[in-house]
Amino acid sequence: MPISRIELREIRMRLLHPFETSFGVTTDRRIIIVKVSDGSFEGYGEVTAGEGPFYGHETTDTAWYILSDFIAPYAVGKINDLSDIASLVHGIRGHNMAKGGLEASLWDLEARRRNMPLWKLLGGTRETIECGVSIGIQPTIDQLLRVIENELNAGYRRIKIKIKPGWDVEVVRAVRSAFPGTPLMCDANSAYTLADVALFRQMDNFNVMMFEQPLHYEDMIDHAALQRQIQTPICLDESIHSADDARKAIDIGACRIINIKLGRVGGHAEARAVHDVCRDHGIPVWCGGMLESGIGRAHNVALSSLEDFSLPGDVAASKRYWSEDVIDPPVEVSSAGTISQKMEPGLGYRVRQDTLERLTVRTQVFDA
Repeated sequence: MPISRIELREIRMRLLHPFETSFGVTTDRRIIIVKVSDGSFEGYGEVTAGEGPFYGHETTDTAWYILSDFIAPYAVGKINDLSDIASLVHGIRGHNMAKGGLEASLWDLEARRRNMPLWKLLGGTRETIECGVSIGIQPTIDQLLRVIENELNAGYRRIKIKIKPGWDVEVVRAVRSAFPGTPLMCDANSAYTLADVALFRQMDNFNVMMFEQPLHYEDMIDHAALQRQIQTPICLDESIHSADDARKAIDIGACRIINIKLGRVGGHAEARAVHDVCRDHGIPVWCGGMLESGIGRAHNVALSSLEDFSLPGDVAASKRYWSEDVIDPPVEVSSAGTISQKMEPGLGYRVRQDTLERLTVRTQVFDA
């Protein structure tokens, strides 16, 4: 049956703690939830764009515009199954996060139609995934060390810290001294240039798992030059929007690891394609986070079941971010730092309609 209704809903959620990166500080999230229905089944997706054009060019408002003026009117009544969505949005250049929000909802719907868990529909094999945690820039190094200790005590298997010019070498030195055996990543969010090679060579001495996206967000060439001059693997994030991007980056030696974010690449189909390219080239991948609500977080859990997601991702527990989430049960991490896949159909989590309604600031519905 074709998709007979598409509902867009913007919700606003306040983070339990402000989250600081080299882009700035996030306190509140404006999140677009996409709900699709064929009259018998429903599916949910989430648009992971930020409030401002800092991580990428997309924002909550641009995604709403693209979805409400172009994607939803084109799609409603015309999509029968997952194979239809790619051709319908092919002519829209960019705007992967807007496209990915609808595409994710269709995967959830399809899994419910087939009465199977989403992670199995995706072809996942990992019934349990390992979790890491991303920690924003803190007021002091001592405070950062306390936060890391708390997260390790909670069971997380990998720590990622944000770095930026002036908050890098000494910070990493202090973290490594305090936690010598802890798997550690450094995420720069494009805050550096090739003029900083010497700085990265200093950080080579601290046994870091990877430097995530240290240079320009659209660059591959300079990343390849940097990778040739340092020992620590570079992980690309913002530069990878498709499987073809992944292939090119790997071919020129721009990275040795890739972070896959569902919204950044436009949905599950392209995320699987990126995964497959990396797997075939021996490049490990992991799932990045975008401060999602439980709906987006549940999609990340399902995606992380694919075989090449061999490194702990940023798929942390709901309670790290929200006083209440929009799904039941919330995403929970075990004391061993893992999340178990759900066996129920679709996402495996119940969407809390009452909570969604209370957090909603605008909606738009498209009927066939």
